[in-house]
Amino acid sequence: MIIEFSVENFGSIRDRQTLSFEATRAEDLAEHYLLEGTGELRLLKMAMIYGANASGKTTILKALDFLRDLVAKPAEKKSDELSFEPFLFDSQSRFKTSFITIDFLQNNTRYAYGIEFTKHAVISEQLSFYNPRLTNIYKRTTDLDQQYTEITFGGKIKKDKILERQLSANTLWNNSVLGGFLKTNMEHQELTSVNSWFFDYLSPIILSSSELDSYVTNNINTGTISKDHVVSILKKADFQISDVLIKDEERDLPEGLLDFLEETTKTPKEQIERLRKKGKINRRSLELEHTVNGDRYTLPFEKESEGTKRYYGFAGILALAMKESTSFSVDELECSLHPDLYAHFILSFIMNVKKSQLLFTTHNRELLGKRDIFRNDVIWFADKDESCSTEIYSLADFDSSVIRDTSSVYNAYKIGKLGGVPNLGDYYINLDNEGE
Repeated sequence: MIIEFSVENFGSIRDRQTLSFEATRAEDLAEHYLLEGTGELRLLKMAMIYGANASGKTTILKALDFLRDLVAKPAEKKSDELSFEPFLFDSQSRFKTSFITIDFLQNNTRYAYGIEFTKHAVISEQLSFYNPRLTNIYKRTTDLDQQYTEITFGGKIKKDKILERQLSANTLWNNSVLGGFLKTNMEHQELTSVNSWFFDYLSPIILSSSELDSYVTNNINTGTISKDHVVSILKKADFQISDVLIKDEERDLPEGLLDFLEETTKTPKEQIERLRKKGKINRRSLELEHTVNGDRYTLPFEKESEGTKRYYGFAGILALAMKESTSFSVDELECSLHPDLYAHFILSFIMNVKKSQLLFTTHNRELLGKRDIFRNDVIWFADKDESCSTEIYSLADFDSSVIRDTSSVYNAYKIGKLGGVPNLGDYYINLDNEGE
């Protein structure tokens, strides 16, 4: 589980900002919002971020996704640049290093991981765990002139000279040590456990444009996601959906497909030759069955409404979050969903999930009017200061002089009392000076 993570000099974030899943001492709705299996820690299942357009809400999610890729998708060449931009709205930040740190819980152990980087290289890196005090697993520094990585293991960590040599050789200057470890084909208790967390717990970011149907359908086919659970979730969403029908079939190769694969893609030649010899291609179709007035009708997935498609994806990730321990980051979760259905999904997550977390951005102010079902510490705001740098803070950070227990959070946010709203000009647009 994520405990907290911090970001500095990344996108619209200049100064270090921290988002925490640690709950306050408040006991309201604790039985629904607190994760199970966290020991003495009180960790929340959910965090939602409000803010104006371009306030930096999505940047928070993208930083977490960037960190996951640093571990799970290490660069293959030293010349590959890291895919991010530092803060660009002043004359110094673009030349400074960037930082991301994260504390998380894996197999009942608390880990602390931090990495410092530029677009070209990882400058330093450190992984520690609490045993019970903070204990160093490794520290990494990079010789920028030689483009060489030096890794030093902590005194209490079991060392293997062969692993140390292979790890140094496989950790390019623009790779994380955890990414380099993936190339060693060796075992190390702490590194294996941490890598597993990045792969298995952190899921890639879900954007408003993300199509989740293939992901959910493939996981239903492999048994990772229960089709019965997905259908049950969809039935509660008023779509009249009574079943999910998945069919695999072979079709003749479309004319010109092999030429296209050879000329414009990186498809391996062996795979192209197998397709040529077989003369067929596998195609998976998805249909949703609707029951209307007792009669059953099937509809190809591509003919469903955008809201139905979106919710099919969310039904899948909810089913997975109920079964496994995992996390999802969703940008503009309300996209294509009616406000009631949107709230229904969030409450379904809170009520049914035990060991998973959901981090999402939203513009839906209606939720802030439901103070009886949301804790203050799950609500966050992103705002920009005078230098256009993102700041994030929780509703729980406000004292009673701003927000009382009886205050309307919806009204306070709407009038700008909590920040995170656009500062708009008047409606009149003067065209008299156009072109000057």
